[in-house]
Amino acid sequence: MARPMTKTQLVAALAEEMGADKKSASGALDAIIAIITKEVSAGGAVTLPGVGKIYCRERPARMVRNPATGEQIHKDADKVVKMTIAKALKDSVNG
Repeated sequence: MARPMTKTQLVAALAEEMGADKKSASGALDAIIAIITKEVSAGGAVTLPGVGKIYCRERPARMVRNPATGEQIHKDADKVVKMTIAKALKDSVNG
């Protein structure tokens, strides 16, 4: 399995793709991350065309098991960030 791309590598690739310098590419990436974080934190969703949809989902309160002891523990309701991958990306990986 290939190692995941680091932020530095992503910024360099983005700068090359944009034909811009790394500083402006880094600013663009940080702005996109801030927009996604703000929107998903507020309960909305963000669709990245060709990549997927990032959204927040609420999970109800439930009983969970401690794997070390086997003890049942009550876990309060919480929210979790999910991502649905776009069909175009799935097809490009599999095809």
